[in-house]
Amino acid sequence: MTDTIAQTLRQTFGFDALRPEQAPVIDRILGIDSPAGDALVVWPTGSGKSLCYQLSALVLRAERGRGVSLVFSPLIALMEDQVSALRAKGVRAQYVNSTLSKKEREKRYAALAAGEYDLIYATPERMHREPFVEALRAVPGGVHLLAIDEAHCISKWGHDLRPAYQRVGEFKKMLGSPRTVALTATATRAVRDDIRAVLGDDESTMHLFATGIDRPNLSMTVEPVWDDADKAARIVEIAREMGGTGIVYFALIKDLQRMADEIRRADPGLDIGVYHGRLDPRQKKRVYRDFIDATPDRPLLLCATNAFGMGVDKPDIRFIIHAQVPGSVEAYAQEVGRAGRDGEPSRCVLLYSQDDLAIQHEFTRWMNPPADLLMTVMAQIARRYGESGHGTFDADDLRLDVIGKGHAHGMGGGVVEYALITLAKYGAIEPVSGGGGLTRYRFVRELDDSEIDPDEIEAKTKRDLGRLLEIVRMTQAESVPDFLRRYFD
Repeated sequence: MTDTIAQTLRQTFGFDALRPEQAPVIDRILGIDSPAGDALVVWPTGSGKSLCYQLSALVLRAERGRGVSLVFSPLIALMEDQVSALRAKGVRAQYVNSTLSKKEREKRYAALAAGEYDLIYATPERMHREPFVEALRAVPGGVHLLAIDEAHCISKWGHDLRPAYQRVGEFKKMLGSPRTVALTATATRAVRDDIRAVLGDDESTMHLFATGIDRPNLSMTVEPVWDDADKAARIVEIAREMGGTGIVYFALIKDLQRMADEIRRADPGLDIGVYHGRLDPRQKKRVYRDFIDATPDRPLLLCATNAFGMGVDKPDIRFIIHAQVPGSVEAYAQEVGRAGRDGEPSRCVLLYSQDDLAIQHEFTRWMNPPADLLMTVMAQIARRYGESGHGTFDADDLRLDVIGKGHAHGMGGGVVEYALITLAKYGAIEPVSGGGGLTRYRFVRELDDSEIDPDEIEAKTKRDLGRLLEIVRMTQAESVPDFLRRYFD
């Protein structure tokens, strides 16, 4: 470790030493003892991936005196949290995303172009915006490090493909091919190969740094359950056996709320919290703070959807329970990876009911809206919100016009939310800040028919259904850890 690395690590981040797995990644990025190069980091959530590029960014800036590190992240809330934490440490970090007003974005673009930031965070859809591109081109010293968070979003074989991410390789070339680090919690061999290919790398130019999915302190099991009462009883038993704080994951908000009441009736002495995407921001912050502040003497059982967990830094989570089957092995691995980061024994239990598969099957249909539905939604948005360039909208504003009182396309109203999520991934609309409830969006541009490939939508639907089949296979495996090792090998 060089003096600059050690000093920055201690003075900015408050650490005297790196974790054993972090040092080789930082050495690779900075070229310590060998030529600098690209890195693909596949570590469970909470393993310290972010520090690898944050520390490297500050060392590069200190050594060169100019230049910026660009971080692409698809998660606006996590991006804002990381920037807030960095700025509290005195780091000149900032983000640009759709929650900002036009005036504030222009202000940050100007500061970026003037070289005032050490790190700039953005969603990948920002690559489409000329003011952002011009600001990056104007930075004195240019972009010297490109960090791609949630890099599995690059790959069609990943569980959360974002079309904008597939342009990152071209964007990297436009930036002058800066050294690049791609980071994700889970990636199969096919996903790793795809990430490298999109970024213009191979195994020789983008080295892999990976740790095992399973950890010896985690007990991972599957238990059959028959009804809600059976689920509630097992959740209470596990919570009482393990003590401490834990998370119980649900797929649907309505089931979460019903089961939270069922668990309270089963054991009124448990302190139970609820977290999902439709809480307003103040409620989310309160629940998050209650969870972080929970102690072994005052534990919290948190009933949550997958909206909770990303970026949560709590080492003593004693149990993770899936009360409904997750949509993929990747999602399961990411969520159980939040347990037992302090190395103490922790339990991960999937309560399996075959009836729950229907929920994920429906989600798969919703998450892959057909091309004609996407263009219908796009046309309605362009007609009602495109010309004026003003106004925001959510799924309820469009639902009746798109699907009518009867459920068109053979789907329920939830498909409209997923159509908007998909259009946002294409950069045709963008989410804006707001309170709880449905996400609100603003119009960005019209989508061309040629940008949507019906054959690829069908192929992705089949891949997603295949991932759900893998979950079923995992529930039937003799050993969940052994299954995970084979799956991610």
